[in-house]
Amino acid sequence: MLNKKLSVRDLCYISIFTAVIAVCAQISIPMPYGIVPLTLQTFAIMLAGAVLGTRNGTVSAVVYVLLGMAGAPVFAYFSGGPGIVFGPTGGFILTFPLVAMSAGIGAKKDSRLWLTLWIIAGIAVNYAGGILMYGMVTSTNLMNSFFIMAQFLPTEAIKIVAVVMTEKAIRKATRMKT
Repeated sequence: MLNKKLSVRDLCYISIFTAVIAVCAQISIPMPYGIVPLTLQTFAIMLAGAVLGTRNGTVSAVVYVLLGMAGAPVFAYFSGGPGIVFGPTGGFILTFPLVAMSAGIGAKKDSRLWLTLWIIAGIAVNYAGGILMYGMVTSTNLMNSFFIMAQFLPTEAIKIVAVVMTEKAIRKATRMKT
């Protein structure tokens, strides 16, 4: 599977989902505690993995991170550059490929339960990376960092349900197989 070359169709879908992630990053709501905004970025990352599959979803997330790291304004508030990736929110950004990969693994099982569990595992890794980086960069202890990030958990649950409820329909419409 890893030796299989990417087709033109694969590249097109990877590009489309990379653009969807960048657009969803701009749908942003400032949160009362901290500098991390609520975005639809993680929704798009999870959806990319669930729809495109493990490899292509991960590639889409990696391309998104690399574009942002190179300075393209694809992150929240049309920001980009290494300062964002290695700043307070960078732990979330750097773990996006793992979230997409996890969603792709879950989608292979063709079960909503497995997809949900794998997405939750990916989001747990995402939060662990985000909390660690936020704490290190802002000199906030891990407990306080956790409580600052906990405000996002209810909306994360809604995003997970939305991905689980829509991924099969989107795969069917695009004739994608995980």
